[in-house]
Amino acid sequence: MTYKNYSTEQLRAIDNAHHLHPFTDHKDLRQAGTRVIARADGPFVYDTEGNEILDGMAGLWCVNAGYGREELVEAATAQMRELPYYNAFFRCTTPTPTLLAQKLAEIAPDHINQVFYGSSGSEANDTALRLVRHYWALEGKPEKNIIISRDWAYHGSTVAATSLGGMAAMREQLYGAVPNIRHVMCPYAFELANPGESDHDFGLRAAKAVEDAILEAGPENVAAFIGEPIQGAGGVKIPPESYWPEIQRICDKHDVLLMLDEVITGYGRTGEWFAAQSMNIKPDTITTAKGLTSGYQPLSALLVGDRIASTLVEKGGEFYHGYTYSGHPVACAVALKNLEIIEREGLIGRVRDETGPYLHEALQAGLGDHPMVGEIRTFGLLAAIEVVKDRDTRERFQPEGSAPVVIRDHAIANGLMMRAVMDTMIMSPPLIWTKETIDMAVDRIRKAFDTAEKELRQGRR
Repeated sequence: MTYKNYSTEQLRAIDNAHHLHPFTDHKDLRQAGTRVIARADGPFVYDTEGNEILDGMAGLWCVNAGYGREELVEAATAQMRELPYYNAFFRCTTPTPTLLAQKLAEIAPDHINQVFYGSSGSEANDTALRLVRHYWALEGKPEKNIIISRDWAYHGSTVAATSLGGMAAMREQLYGAVPNIRHVMCPYAFELANPGESDHDFGLRAAKAVEDAILEAGPENVAAFIGEPIQGAGGVKIPPESYWPEIQRICDKHDVLLMLDEVITGYGRTGEWFAAQSMNIKPDTITTAKGLTSGYQPLSALLVGDRIASTLVEKGGEFYHGYTYSGHPVACAVALKNLEIIEREGLIGRVRDETGPYLHEALQAGLGDHPMVGEIRTFGLLAAIEVVKDRDTRERFQPEGSAPVVIRDHAIANGLMMRAVMDTMIMSPPLIWTKETIDMAVDRIRKAFDTAEKELRQGRR
């Protein structure tokens, strides 16, 4: 059976009848209907009506190597023929997760040499939470179990990952979050900096909020601080340069582990393999997923530092945690080939030296003077555009978050997939983008802003 036997309307009707989508108002979706994406190639996706859309979000932050990579298809096919599945339980392993673990240790920061596999970033953060608490218990300090996180953090949507996250609406729907997780302000200078406060001073103040939380709880009770190097789903919030060095100092001073969530920033997006290397952070764990396979297979890898791994090995005792698909051989085969492609084609160096800087320049040149743009932020191939009603006062359109949805809809209509997060437009394109692709995207964003402005200021939306 193939979808080509069905019309777009038939597929939409079936979708409405049977498919519950993630992060969706299902009443609204059933009324509006879905866009059916049918195929993809390079930087583009295509819907069943033949529309070509430049993918400014790399799927969901994940298709780093771009679409249509036959090598990844071949790697999966070959592995399926040889060994489609076996587990990592019962003192067993298979070749591809073993070799992938070696490769990940090679490209990770020097002090990180161990890997725990799952199928998603959410699973990896669940693992990280359990692992750091288990570590402190093995060290004879089970009371050291509080985790400090941040507002607007996104660490996934399982129960534990949602509890770690800073999205209030998500936590409310848990109707009882995992205990001993506390949240502090995030380093979002555009909204939270005081008048006249420098980026440097704001970064130190945002870091101090973490230290204040540690001191309030008592360092003897705090297991770890968790943070994304750049907050992705929360709106591509890029911290000032002063922030992470101060966070590192605070964690070292109070003997608090540092959990880094690189589900979005890992595997080249910031111009290094990991943002930890771009920002000179020395974490105890790094959560990774998404770009590890460029989204061609579901796979996550929690990278574990020597401090934690040494205690696990030396103290012994079973870690009662794992998944049926931990180290799935097919997913790991795809990951190995994907990392080979990224390395062979020099995509990370291109992001660092060429396309990352050019994305910033092009956005500033194309949108920096727009009346609805309050700020443009970029780091590597991550970008955020703050949407305002008034550039001088930074007043927003009301209701909150309404204007970016209008811009998003016009961007898609113009052939560019980008995302609206509250009052921010964000992008996270495939690492294969070129200067020409960036120019195409900026032109389409400008048209979307111009069209949306007319509608919003005339009250037509």
